[in-house]
Amino acid sequence: MPAQRLQQYLDQQGVKYRVITHSPAFTAQEVAEVAHIPGSVMAKVVIVTLDGQMTMIVVPAPKMIHTDTLAQALSAQKVTLLHEHDFREKFPDCQVGALPPFGNLYQMPVYIDTELAHQKEIVFSAGSYRELFSLPIKDYLKLVQPKQFAD
Repeated sequence: MPAQRLQQYLDQQGVKYRVITHSPAFTAQEVAEVAHIPGSVMAKVVIVTLDGQMTMIVVPAPKMIHTDTLAQALSAQKVTLLHEHDFREKFPDCQVGALPPFGNLYQMPVYIDTELAHQKEIVFSAGSYRELFSLPIKDYLKLVQPKQFAD
């Protein structure tokens, strides 16, 4: 079960969370809609190379990623969006497109949009198309320690 690794990690850290089961949906915005979650707290995970290093970018579901704007916000020379086949093996316990925003569990740096980082909670796919986790943003920021950016 994809969520098992994440659930075990959160339990070990003593973090309170909520699991939300929903009908299958595939984009972050669709998931937010079927689960009745505001898009502003629903995390979308995008994998990029940031100056050659594979990196996890976490933004609110409705937000579009523009590589030139992201490069400027992160003071990077080059940002390249990756396709699922480029990083699938890095997330063997997750369904493609349902990555949890815990790059620390996959030895990957994480950047979070300040708009999402300033919410009270974060809701995200738990490695499957049917489950979401919700937890206080302060706990997420403490556990993952992502770098924040604004574009």
